[in-house]
Amino acid sequence: MPSNDQPEWPSEDSDVTDVSAEEKPADGGATAQLPVPGEVSLPESATVFVPGPSPDGERTRFLATPEPRDERGAESTQVIDLRQARTPASERTAGEQASPSEQETAPQQVPRPERPQQQPQPQQRPPQQPPRPQPVPPAAAPLVQPMRIEPSGEIHPAEVTTGEEPPPAEPPAAPPEKPKRRRRGVLITSIVALVLVIAIGAALATPYVSNRLGLPWAPNLPKADAPEPVAVALSLKAPSASAPEPTPSGLSAALAGPISSPALGTLTGTVVDPASGTTLWDRNSGQLLTPASTTKLLTFAAALLAVDDGTQLSTKVVEGSSPDTAVIVAGGDITLSSLPAGRQSVYSGAAHLDDLVAQVKQASGGTIKKVQIDTSAWTGPQTAPGWAPDDAPVYTAAMTPVMLDGGLTDPANDHSVRVAQPATTVLQTFAGRLGATAAGTGKAPPDAKVLGEVKSAPLSELTAHALEASDNTLADAIGRLTATATGAPASFAGAAQATLSVLSQNGFDVSQVSLSDNSGLSPQNKVPAKLLAQILAVASAPDGSDPRTVKLRPLLAGLPVAGGSGTLDNRYEKPGSTAGKGWVRAKTGTLSGVNTLAGVVLDEDGRVLVFALMSNQGNPDNNVVRDALDVVAASLRGCGCR
Repeated sequence: MPSNDQPEWPSEDSDVTDVSAEEKPADGGATAQLPVPGEVSLPESATVFVPGPSPDGERTRFLATPEPRDERGAESTQVIDLRQARTPASERTAGEQASPSEQETAPQQVPRPERPQQQPQPQQRPPQQPPRPQPVPPAAAPLVQPMRIEPSGEIHPAEVTTGEEPPPAEPPAAPPEKPKRRRRGVLITSIVALVLVIAIGAALATPYVSNRLGLPWAPNLPKADAPEPVAVALSLKAPSASAPEPTPSGLSAALAGPISSPALGTLTGTVVDPASGTTLWDRNSGQLLTPASTTKLLTFAAALLAVDDGTQLSTKVVEGSSPDTAVIVAGGDITLSSLPAGRQSVYSGAAHLDDLVAQVKQASGGTIKKVQIDTSAWTGPQTAPGWAPDDAPVYTAAMTPVMLDGGLTDPANDHSVRVAQPATTVLQTFAGRLGATAAGTGKAPPDAKVLGEVKSAPLSELTAHALEASDNTLADAIGRLTATATGAPASFAGAAQATLSVLSQNGFDVSQVSLSDNSGLSPQNKVPAKLLAQILAVASAPDGSDPRTVKLRPLLAGLPVAGGSGTLDNRYEKPGSTAGKGWVRAKTGTLSGVNTLAGVVLDEDGRVLVFALMSNQGNPDNNVVRDALDVVAASLRGCGCR
C-alpha cells in the first residue's frame, strides 16, 4: 500500500475520455501508479472513464478491464470506486430518489485473477512516490459510497478507504521465558536455605547447644541473678600481721579430743608458730620414731642447703679408648626419658635419650660401633639396709647412677614396677638406637672428647616431684647428690651421713637421728617429730627472718594438698577432717605400723601453723590411723585457739 497519508484518486485530466491498456500514458495514469504492498509494485489494470448521460447530469463510470482468471478458475472480487455526479441531498425535493440511471452507474464487478502477494515485512516500508497533484472532484459530482459487487451479483457497501491500508499490526511480543535453569537454581537455593534454617533451629533447641550459648530457653539458664564471687585463696599465704596468735592453752584444748583416738597408738607431735617460733603444742616431740617417707623432708632440706636449687644432674657420652667406641658416663640422673620428644613421663622436664643419641651420631659421624657404660659415680650396694626383699623393684629401683624413667616399666605410671638392672637397660637401649653394640661396663678415659650431654630438670623441680609423689628412687638419688657435693661417698651410708652433716651445720639438732637411706623406705630410720617441725618452721618463716628460709622454700611447693594432690588427693573426705581439705599441706609417711604426717595449715584467722605428727604401733589398718591423723590436722584449720 502507499505509505503517504493522502488517498490516490484517478487523474484530474478531464480531456482523457478513454485509455486502453495498449494506449495508456507513459506514466500509466495516476490511478495506475497506485503501489501494491510489498517490495515490488504490481501493475493494476487500466481504469476506463466512461461518461454517460442521465437525466440528473453527467456521470462517470469507472470500469476495470477484465483480467484473466487465476489458475484455479476462481474469480476475485475487486472493489471499484465510482465517482458519480449526484444531486446533493440538500437540493433534492422531499421524496426524491435516485434515478435508475444512478443505479446503472453502481460499481460493477470485473473478474480479476488473484496474484500471490508477498507477506509485508513490518520493519521495511515501500519507497514513497513523489507527491502528485490531488484530484479535485467536480462540485456537481460529490463522492458516493463505494459499493462491492460479489460474484453472485449481490451488491454491498464497501468500506470507505483512503487509498492505503494500514500496515498489519505486529503480533504482541511474547514475554521472554525465564530460563528454567535459573528457576531451578532459585528453587534449590530456597530449599537449602530452608533446610539450614530448620537444622540451625533444631540445633539451637537442643539443651547442650542452648546451655553452651546461654540462650533464653536453655534449661541451665540461671533463674536468678548470679551470686557475688567468693574469693578463694588456694596458695599458701604469708601470716597476717594483724592475725591473732593462738595460745598454748587454746591449742591444747582444741586438740584434746582428736589426739585421744586409740587408733593412733604411740603418738608424738608438735605444733609451732613459724612467725614467732613459739611452740604451741607438744607431745613427746623429741622421741625417736620411725618416720617412714617423712624422711624425705630431711633429704631435700639438706640438698637445698648444700647445693643451688638450680643444679641439674648430667648424663654424658664420651669417646672411648678407640674412635669406634663410646662410653655413657652416668651422673646420677634417674629421670632420663625413654619416650620420644613431645611425650612426657612422670618426670616433668626430663631429658630425652633420643636427644643424646642424636648428638652422638652427629659428633661421631656415625662411626660408633660399640657402647660401654661408666657407673662409677655411685658406690656401694644397690639396696639399703632394712629394705624388704621386694622393696626393689616394687617400691623403688636398684640404685644405679643412670636410669630410664626412674626404672619404671611404664614411664607414665609411677606405681608400675621397676626394671631389675636400670643401668643395663640404659646401655642396651642407647646402643640399639645408635645402631651399635652394647659392650658392658667401662671406664671413661680422662679428658675424653664429649660426644653428647643431656641434663635433668633443676633440683627445685625434682624436690617438688619427689615430695608430692613420695618418689623413693629419686629421694635416694638426691641423697647421693648431697654426698657428692660434700665430698662424701655416693652410697647409702655416705648419703645418709652427708644429709645429717648438712642439717647439723645449718643449726638443726640431729644428734640422736639415725638414717639408713634417704627415702624412708627403711624402718631403721629414727627421727623425732621435733626435727621435722623445725625444718618446716624455717621453710615457712617470714621472709628475711632467717637466711635458711629462702633456700628451704621449695619444700613447701612440693607438699601434697589435702584432698587435692599427691599422696593426699584421696584423703580428708571423712567426717571430722573435711575442714582441712584444701588448707592442709603435708608430707605423708606410711610403713607397716607406721603413719606420719608433717606439714603446714592456714587457720581461719589467717595464721600459718606448722605441725608434725608421728604414730607408731597404731591400728593395724593404716587407713584408720591416717584418718585419725587427718582429724588432728584439720582441727588446726578451725583453730582460733585462744
